[in-house]
Amino acid sequence: MNSLETKHIYYTLHFLISLASAIMFTTYAIYYIEELGLNPFQLILIGTFLEVTIILFEGITGVVADTYSRRFSVITATFILGGAFILEGSIPYFSDAFAFGALAIFASLLVAEIIRGLGETFLSGADQAWLADEAGEGTIAAIFVRANQLRLVASLIGIVVSVVLASFALNLPYIVGGGIYVILGIFLCFFMKEHKFERAPAAVEMPFRAMKSTFVSGIGFIKKKPILWMLLLVTVLMGAASEGVDRLWEAHLLEAYAFPELGNLSPVVWFGIIHFVGTLISIGAMEWYQRKFDVNKPRVIRNSLFYFTLGQIAFTIIFGLASSFYWAIFSFWVLGIIGSITAPIYQTWLNQQLESGSRATVLSIMGQGNAVGQGFGGPFVGVVATRFYIRSAIVLSGLLIIPAAVLYGKVRKGK
Repeated sequence: MNSLETKHIYYTLHFLISLASAIMFTTYAIYYIEELGLNPFQLILIGTFLEVTIILFEGITGVVADTYSRRFSVITATFILGGAFILEGSIPYFSDAFAFGALAIFASLLVAEIIRGLGETFLSGADQAWLADEAGEGTIAAIFVRANQLRLVASLIGIVVSVVLASFALNLPYIVGGGIYVILGIFLCFFMKEHKFERAPAAVEMPFRAMKSTFVSGIGFIKKKPILWMLLLVTVLMGAASEGVDRLWEAHLLEAYAFPELGNLSPVVWFGIIHFVGTLISIGAMEWYQRKFDVNKPRVIRNSLFYFTLGQIAFTIIFGLASSFYWAIFSFWVLGIIGSITAPIYQTWLNQQLESGSRATVLSIMGQGNAVGQGFGGPFVGVVATRFYIRSAIVLSGLLIIPAAVLYGKVRKGK
């Protein structure tokens, strides 16, 4: 299997994941709020249960990927995620059949999100580790950037599909998105190969000892590299900050602003437009940035992460405090641009610090750090949103990013 085939499999994997995600998450907040009846605190609590699941299983599944097979881990993830999302979309059917009350509906959603969390841990780190081994570390920066562009294109398609499906029924996007994950899993079973991965010698004879050895190796590798400790701390901080915007931005727009009167568009269509235009802008910005700067250079990476993190702080606060609908949307789009540019840069920098034998384990530990941040920061942000205003919670999220900018600043100066 050559690198060309490897990157095409990786592109397909993330194109379909992004397509499914856009179909489901463009209108998910309206599904949660209007169909399932969740309040702001419950919205955050759903995210907390997801992240706690990731905290509990991330390290274990990362070790599985490094000890047995990255391919197995990725394929397992797609089927688990597909099942979780189909279950989440089926809750209204169960509610009608069994006369669920509000508590039963919320409990069903929690179960689906816990299953989803398990699936996310099998995927986290394993896909990047597989790519780095099969394609080679020297090519992954360009592949990460191109994959992110394809994700944005897939998101454009998914946004339109989501709005159309949600116009018929708010739960349909989840059922279709889950189905795409299942189809992806079947595709990977036939076409995803793994030639350069070396299974741990004791993986079959002494599986638990092999997994323990892999995990200890991953922890030891992090201890030896101060830059990884810094990235882990940044990941925790970013995880804590992300919950406010990721979980509450739709509720913030619905609560704080009157949507412009334009042909009596429903909130479903408005959120589709916001996503679609924002994604188009991000695609253009990312293409410009890739042509303008060499994202393989360490100096470009450090400067980009520092300055964009400062921008993220500023525009998160602006989004929370914006006095008009248009300023809020503008700042939200800028945050989307920042995320689309920094994500592949961060992935490249992190993978450049790792070695093959413990790559998936270390990446999973990083994912675990993000989950810890979201798991502990999320409920606090949710309480602020419920007891005070959603605006306050979003501004708080921006302030939580400040320590990450300080850390990036120290690395940028070579300290």
